[in-house]
Amino acid sequence: MKRYPRNLTGYGATPPHAAWPNGAKLAISLVLNYEEGGENCLLHGDAASEGFLSDIPGAAPWPGQRHWNMESIYDYGARAGFWRLHRLFTARNLPVTIYGVATALARNPEQVAAMKAADWEVASHGLKWIEHRDMPEAEERAAIAEAIRLHTEVLGTPPRGWYTGRASLNTVRLAAETGQFDWISDTYDDDLPHWMEFGPRDQLILPYTLEANDMRFATAPGWVTGADFETYLKDAFDVLYAEGEAGAPKMLSIGLHCRLIGRPGKIAGLMRFLDHAQAHDGVWFARRIDIAQHWAKTHPHQRLPRPSQMGKEDFVTRFGGIYEHSQWVAERAFDLELGPAHDSATGLANALARVFRSAPQEDRLAVLRAHPDLAGKLAAAKRLTAESTQEQASAGLDALTDDERALFQSLNTAYVDKHGFPFIIAVRDNTKATILSAFQARLANDTETEFATACRQVERIAELRLKEILP
Repeated sequence: MKRYPRNLTGYGATPPHAAWPNGAKLAISLVLNYEEGGENCLLHGDAASEGFLSDIPGAAPWPGQRHWNMESIYDYGARAGFWRLHRLFTARNLPVTIYGVATALARNPEQVAAMKAADWEVASHGLKWIEHRDMPEAEERAAIAEAIRLHTEVLGTPPRGWYTGRASLNTVRLAAETGQFDWISDTYDDDLPHWMEFGPRDQLILPYTLEANDMRFATAPGWVTGADFETYLKDAFDVLYAEGEAGAPKMLSIGLHCRLIGRPGKIAGLMRFLDHAQAHDGVWFARRIDIAQHWAKTHPHQRLPRPSQMGKEDFVTRFGGIYEHSQWVAERAFDLELGPAHDSATGLANALARVFRSAPQEDRLAVLRAHPDLAGKLAAAKRLTAESTQEQASAGLDALTDDERALFQSLNTAYVDKHGFPFIIAVRDNTKATILSAFQARLANDTETEFATACRQVERIAELRLKEILP
């Protein structure tokens, strides 16, 4: 089985209505990453100093050495930046989610006490603020378990949300498999929460952001002044707020770091953005746990048959009749590179159509010839497939007058005699009158034109059949 695991479809053109509390047009999640004391450092047993997300231009890890300037910048985040942000958010009574590195929380008890007193959500940001991309799966699983244990020891309660950040390919799955978390945020793939399935676990995902994020003060291309960050946040807010006013509310995550936005020249832009957002009605500032609980209640996950996850026998049994009496179409489609994009009616219709289009002409001709005449002898003898029976009935072809039946039989005979295959049309798209009109018009076409037209109609019939059984 060639299977493509990435989901490039998501909610597609019609995302669900978020139905935020009190009819809010936009949900805003303020996230404060607390990493100070959990970063790479020889004091923490690491092999090198930290080299990521600081105001040191071109910073790189120092193997085997402590980096005094780097440590000092992280220290600023804990000593000054956190408290400046704490004053800002508590004065405005704004809820916050902390992404707390477990070892950093353990080294900062006064800040933890302030987080708890403010009723901020403290989620887990992993055991240490380090890179996980090359970490063996067993080691990362153990690190997640230790992060949960230490977090619970320090906070008194276990974390209900998770975000690693510097994640591996295994991170989301490993975190989900713990069964511990109401939400996981190690994706950047949507403006709304969504569900992922990991074995028996239905895991809610709250996508995060790397662009509405003050980390760009420390990366290129990035922010230079607080006004840069302010402008970007305002633009993001205005677009999403307008979408909410138009009936499609979304979620805006804003990522913050104590040692970055906590500097006075940077936080001024955040303050002005908050003035802008708080001046609008219908804005729901919420902790991520609040968003997760709302989504789980309002949009609970529903498991549906997923063609890309089926075995071949089940796949062919379910979809072998989509192309009339032509099971080979489904058999060959199963061998394509299927993925989440093919779990919808539109997606699977495309996969089946690819097989049909690329087949030799004699195979496609056999599919055309497998279709019954419209209102023909098989219909009269009630020997149509269930799909064809329902389709012909939808256009009233099961209730013809004697004159209408005779006309159809005459047209059928003339069409087959001329082209060598039955007249095919997606009857669900038509009425009895439009079918007759098309029948009479197409009878005059040359066979090459009719072959191409009939093939397109076969594909359309397949799509409509799939829409009866798939999302």
